[in-house]
Amino acid sequence: MNTLDQYIELYESSEAVVNANSAEVLNAARCGALERLKTIGRFPEKGDEGYEKISVNDMFAPDYGVNVARVNIPIDIAEVFRCGVTTASTWLGAVANDRFVPTESLLRNLPEGVTVTSLAKAAVSYPEIVGRYYNRIAATDRGEVPLALNTLFAQEGIFIHIAKGVKAGKAMQIVNLLSSPVPMMSVRRVLIVAEEMSEISILFCDHSRGNISCLSSQVIEVSVGAGAKLNICDMEESSAQTSRFSQFFAVQQEGSELKVNGLTLLNGVTRNEYYISQMGGGAVTSLDGMAIGNGEQHIDNYSDMKHCCDHGRSSQLFKYVLDGKASGAFEGSITVESGARFNEAYQSNRNILASHDARMHSKPQLLIYNDDVKCSHGATTGQLDQNALFYMRQRGLPLVEARTMLMQAFMMDVIDNVGIDGLSERLRHLVERRFKGEEMMCAECNAKHGV
Repeated sequence: MNTLDQYIELYESSEAVVNANSAEVLNAARCGALERLKTIGRFPEKGDEGYEKISVNDMFAPDYGVNVARVNIPIDIAEVFRCGVTTASTWLGAVANDRFVPTESLLRNLPEGVTVTSLAKAAVSYPEIVGRYYNRIAATDRGEVPLALNTLFAQEGIFIHIAKGVKAGKAMQIVNLLSSPVPMMSVRRVLIVAEEMSEISILFCDHSRGNISCLSSQVIEVSVGAGAKLNICDMEESSAQTSRFSQFFAVQQEGSELKVNGLTLLNGVTRNEYYISQMGGGAVTSLDGMAIGNGEQHIDNYSDMKHCCDHGRSSQLFKYVLDGKASGAFEGSITVESGARFNEAYQSNRNILASHDARMHSKPQLLIYNDDVKCSHGATTGQLDQNALFYMRQRGLPLVEARTMLMQAFMMDVIDNVGIDGLSERLRHLVERRFKGEEMMCAECNAKHGV
């Protein structure tokens, strides 16, 4: 049986159950998603355009369970929650597999004008807002099948709304916890609406536990209103048995600022896709990524940055350090439309292969349809600076420590650009421990935030 067919059959045999356990706004999008899946007929395979080094079909092929009946899968959050970001002061919420779990501190301390709730509940309480944005920001001619599959099965998720002119005083942290006694696909959907002139920072942390194979299918839709400032950091610390397919879609209006950081510290197989469109003049976008891999890990990042109006600015910086038999891939594109004048866009991918068996694939692209622009891109892949290693060892540093210091220094500009109070400092510590091969996560956050 075709891998995609098994999901289509599952939906068609349980459509009533899926719809009964969700909300009308979410249900309304399923028919179109099913039609797209049947029309395309298959997942992308390794070697397809945009998927040169990863097979999405292989990621989704295992016999994962999908919790369409919304059966409560017990998760001891105090046991599973091992977040290493202990120094960042945040409002905290958790997602247990795909079920939103607000903490007492989140419900008690959120300022007026900031709403965080279950997406299914929001579809009932705020149907106009959810209906205006849900499954409307997410649009792509690549990555259609994973997006449509997520839309087909999404029953829950997170809704974050920042009202016009509201400036949140501190960051929000959403911890995604993936844990199941049987192989399972968790279908997560996130909708973020930042109204005009609002400001907020949001940190997503992905954690998984146990030796059971799991797949996280995630779609994040973001609307950044005119003059709004939104800072999003998405950090993954999952197990080697975890596969993650995450798609990030954002639309920016006039004068808005969007900063996005994708950090892969621990994983099994990961594919992150970023689709960002500047639909208003004078918008500013910063997209950074950091990936650390060893063993048999694979980290795959794809970016699609579109400039559709005048005077936009964007920058992309993705860095990888790969050791052991780890592999990585980066494909990024910048498109400047014909009517979009005076844009500046930059893209850079820099990589270090710390072993002879590590592999990296890089493919940056520029599609420029306007002469009045400043655009550049570049990619480099190399090994650790042997002269620097020799210099450090001559001064008494052991080889392992010297290698760790060089790899950590290589990542510093990505870390420093995170822009969430307390997080950059903590990330330096996490990255150092990651390069040393030490356990990174800790148990203090659950007590601190009342989980």
